[in-house]
Order: sequence, then C-alpha cells, then structure tokens
Amino acid sequence: MDFFLKCSTSFYNQPLLKEWTLTPYQILVLGFAGLILLGSFVLMLPQATASGNGTSFVDALFTATSAVCVTGLVVVDTGTHFSLFGQLVIIFLIQIGGLGIMTMTTLMGIMLGKRIHLRERLILQEALNQITMSGVVRLALYVIKLTLLIEFIGGTILAWRWYGEFGPIGIYYGYWHAVSSFCNAGFDLFGNYGSLTAYVSDLSINLTVSTLIILGGIGFMVIADAWNQRSFAKLTVHSRIVIVMSASLLVLGTLGILAFEHANPAGMGPLSWPDKILSSYFQAVSARTAGYNTLPLDTLGPETLFLLIILMFVGASPSSTGGGIKTSTLGVLLASIWAMMRGREDAELFERRIPHGVIYKAFTVVFISASLVCFVTMMLSISENVPFLNLLFEVVSAFGTVGLTTGITPGLSEHGKLWLILTMFAGRVGPVTLVMALTLRSRKNKHMVRYPEGKFIIG
Repeated sequence: MDFFLKCSTSFYNQPLLKEWTLTPYQILVLGFAGLILLGSFVLMLPQATASGNGTSFVDALFTATSAVCVTGLVVVDTGTHFSLFGQLVIIFLIQIGGLGIMTMTTLMGIMLGKRIHLRERLILQEALNQITMSGVVRLALYVIKLTLLIEFIGGTILAWRWYGEFGPIGIYYGYWHAVSSFCNAGFDLFGNYGSLTAYVSDLSINLTVSTLIILGGIGFMVIADAWNQRSFAKLTVHSRIVIVMSASLLVLGTLGILAFEHANPAGMGPLSWPDKILSSYFQAVSARTAGYNTLPLDTLGPETLFLLIILMFVGASPSSTGGGIKTSTLGVLLASIWAMMRGREDAELFERRIPHGVIYKAFTVVFISASLVCFVTMMLSISENVPFLNLLFEVVSAFGTVGLTTGITPGLSEHGKLWLILTMFAGRVGPVTLVMALTLRSRKNKHMVRYPEGKFIIG
C-alpha cells in the first residue's frame, strides 16, 4: 500500500514525481493501473478462493479491473468462487474505485498529518472533474462522509431485509451490496450469475438498491448543491442539466422497457402490472452504469437490448461513481444541435450560453468513446463466436462501467477478456483522460500562428 501511495501521489516521494514530470492525467491512470495490478495479485492467492486453488492471472485481472472500475462484469461467480477474504478484497477495490484513488489518498494524507500540496490539488481537481481547484480538498472529505452515510443507511435497510431470510449472514449481504450499489458496481453474492432476479417483485430491495444507484450516479456536486439550495431554480446550471437529463432518461427508459417487454412470456409477461412497472423502472435505473438486473437479460428482445445499449452508453453524471459519456455531455450535444437547427450561433441551456470549448470537448468525448466501442466490438467479432448484438451490448456495458451482460462474459476467450479489460479501464478513467495521459506533455508555442479561415462544405 505504501508503494501505491508513493506512485499515485507525492505525499511521500515528491522528487520521484518531479523527476518523472508526470501530468495529472498520467498520475490518475497509473494510480488506477497500480491498484488493479495489486488487486489482481491478491485475488490470485489460494486464500481468496473458496476452493483454495487460486484464480488464473487473466481471470483475477479481469475481476480486479471490473471491481476497481466499478463495472460488475465477471468471468467467475463472485458468490461461489471467492472466499470471504476474496469477497472483502473485491468490495475494498470497489469502494476505492468508486470514491476515486485520489480521494482516498487525500484522506490518508490528512490522517497522517501530511500537507496537501499544489500538485495533489491539481490531480484531485482532475479526479473529481472540477472546473477550479478551489475547495477540492474540502470536497474530497465531503465525498467520503456522504458516501459512508448513504452506504450505512442503505446497508441497514438491506441488512434488516436479508436478516430475516439468511440470518446473521444477511447483515453482511446488506452492507456488502449497499457499497456495491452506491458505487454502481453491480457485483452480487447470490451465486449462479443470478444478480437480483430472485427479488424482481420485492419492493424494499428494488427501491433501496435503485435509490443507492441513483445517488451514486447523479454526482456528489449535484447532491451537495441540491442539499444546500433546496430549490431547483437556485441550482447551478450543471446540477439542473444533470437532474433534467437523468430524469428524462429514467422515464424514457422505464416506458421503453415496459412497452417492449410487458408481453414477453420468458421474462416480464407472467408478472403483475405493478411488478412489470417496478422491474422496468429498476432495469432503467441499473442500465445507467449499475449492472444489477431483476429480469434475465438473455430473454430480452433485440429492441430492448438496443435501448439498454443507448442508456449504458450515456451512463451517469460527472463527479459520480458511474461511467459512460455522462448526462451533461448528452445535454450539451442536444443543446448544440438544437441551436444549429434554429440557425443560432450560440447554444444555450437554462438561459446560459455554452462555451465553444465545452462543446468541442463534448464532441471529442462522444467521438473517442464511440470509436473505442466500435473498434473493440470489431475485435471481439473476430475472436468470439457470438451474435453481433450481444458483443456490442457487452462492449458498451464494459465501457459504461455498467456490468450488465447477456451471459457471454464467462465464455469469452483470453483475447476477448483482455479487450474488455482495456475497455473497462478506459471507461472508468475517461476516454479523454486516457488519451491525454498517453499524449506527451505539450509545450506552448511562443509564436502562435492563427491561420486564415477556410471554406468547408459539411453535409
């Protein structure tokens, strides 16, 4: 752990970072990679498995990546393959991955009496997706306190529910799944890759887990803003667009799933109408990067799978535990398209003009994300003998750090697993962050040249 801290921050070894001249993007990427490798080696230990035979490196690497990247895709069954020790390692990786490495290292630094220097604040600013560096340490501590409070409340409700079903082990299940739900990880301990399908009609579990997912995916800044202002009109533009886009996707997703699946005899058909609505709502929430399912996904129709792909690609919101291109990115793109359709030069949201730099970044995020998804899907089409829609579903689920699957994950080849590992990693750290980390530090040209405007024909 000391080695990881030394590599991810300069709390202990500032000369090392100065010598390497790492950018904040590179430190974040290396921090996640280091934690994944550490988790992989621990999960390979015989003590981490129920059988005592250990786990292969690729499967351990896949599991650790899925946990740190809070995805939920698994190649071995979490509830039956891993021992209690292995399960605790996984939930530990999920918690750190959900909160963010720099958030946790900041807490450790403060607890050890270390001063948070400018470089750490810059890295923390990037990790929390903040526009300015002001108040990032205070925000990091707020994130930790809020996370622990929400997970405790949700875990207590689930523990109370499962105690009556499983006895004392139900308490462990309750708090374990509360952490997994709030971090939008989607790991479960019920075995046989069943997720929450046994509780499709259980109101308390559905509402508790879905609420944890929503709170974890809407973003810490939005929660703080809503708590302080208590009025939608007083919220920041960012908070308003996140809330509007999240609510819209949730409603459209619920109605779409209900319309497509209400008569499916293999899935939702036998349920009562209240249970159909509940399961549609839960699946629409979970598709926004959580990964739990109460409906067997291998029974869903192609139109429903495609709808889930769209929801997974959008994902959660900035400064949250979820992935995807983010709701705010979609909102900016829609506003830009609407402005162009009306012949306006400026795109606006809530009576505020959107800077052109923000629009460029939004288009860049979508283009890089879509390119990654297309490329990995093409690679899997070569190595895997699986229908195309199932492969696309799997890749988007990995990129959006969702964890939903039609059941093909355990049967993937070694190459297929490695491609999904890369996709999960890129989805968690962010496509732009990954590209910036792989790009050499740019030096500003002292003699900037601005070329004359050209004439381009588009469309």
